[in-house]
Formats: sequence, C-alpha cells, structure tokens
Amino acid sequence: MEKQFKKASGICLLLGSALATFTMAMHPVGGSLAEIARKKGIFIFSHSLAILSIPFIAFGFWGLSTALATKSRISYLSFAIGCFGLMAVLIAGTVNGFVLPSFASNYSDNTVDWAVLQAIRNYGWLIGKSMDYIFITALMLAIAIWSSIIITSGQLSKWLGYYGFLIVIVTTSGLLMKFNFTSAFGFGLFIFSLVSWKLIAAFLLISSSKKI
Repeated sequence: MEKQFKKASGICLLLGSALATFTMAMHPVGGSLAEIARKKGIFIFSHSLAILSIPFIAFGFWGLSTALATKSRISYLSFAIGCFGLMAVLIAGTVNGFVLPSFASNYSDNTVDWAVLQAIRNYGWLIGKSMDYIFITALMLAIAIWSSIIITSGQLSKWLGYYGFLIVIVTTSGLLMKFNFTSAFGFGLFIFSLVSWKLIAAFLLISSSKKI
C-alpha cells in the first residue's frame, strides 16, 4: 500500500507540474481592458489549468511529506505551508483568470469614468500580486524544510535537497534585490524552477516505489 501511495503521489505531482507548465506557456500578457476582454477565453482557460493543478500538487506534497516523515513529523509542516501557498495561488488565479477578464469584458466599452475602471483594475492586480508573493514565500519555506530533511536523512536523493536549497537561495536573493517576480517573465521563471524541483521529486517518489 505504501508503494502504491508513493507511486500515486508521484504521478499526481507530475500531472500537477505539467498543468502548471502548460499554464505558463499559454499565459497571456495583460494590457488595456479592451485587450484583456478580447483575450477573455485564453485568460479563463489558462488559469483553469492552474487551478486544476492545485489538488494534484497538494496530493503530491502529501506523498512527499509522508515519504520524508521522521519521528518529529516535521515534513508535514512543509505540507501545511505548501498548501497555504497553494491557497494563495488559488485566489490569485481566480482574480486574474476569472474576475479580471469578466470585469474587462463587461466594462471595456462602458461609459463609466476610465479612471474609476483603472482604479478597480489596479486593486484586483494588487490582490493578485500579494497572493503571488505569499505563494512564493510559502513554497520556498516548504522546499527549504523538505530539502533539510532530504540532506540530513538521506531519503530520496541528497542532490535534490541541494538543488532545493539552490532554488531557495536564488529566489530569496531575488526578493531581497527587489526582482519583480510578479511580472510575466519573473513569475514564469519562478514557476519553471519550482516545476523542475517537483518533477525530480516526483520521479524519485515513483522510482522509490519500485524498490523492494
């Protein structure tokens, strides 16, 4: 049963990572309200994939935390922190992928004062930006804890732990240097580095499930 759980959680982590990658590959760049309204379908579809990936990634995180569980069960703290971050990205995805394009579609050709519309749009953008940074911080903390356990316990592969710390150090340095992680390029860069770590973890979970 434990081997089946490892395999299932690894597959879910792979699937969730694939969906997140497709999301970033399709993610449209925002613009005026009229432009966002024209791209409403792409906004909704790409963010739907992102939201769909969340339960698969969460289940994968549960499997990873279980595989790394020690007597202290500290790995489950990473699971809780990771899920906290996933909730933040759920809110960001809902605002940016559903609320914003629907708002743009309804009001892009409206006679309402443009300054009022822009202020409302900026308010939604700030909510999404705040959620993105909560997501980034939470995932970095979760990966740091998982990586510490991997290195000290020798479970899965130590180089996954070292790679995790490399991602954490680089991302933290970027945050301190005020690199814009909420731009299309910045967030995409973070997501692809995160996906690469999750993919390796997923393959290690699946391969470990085959060992006697």
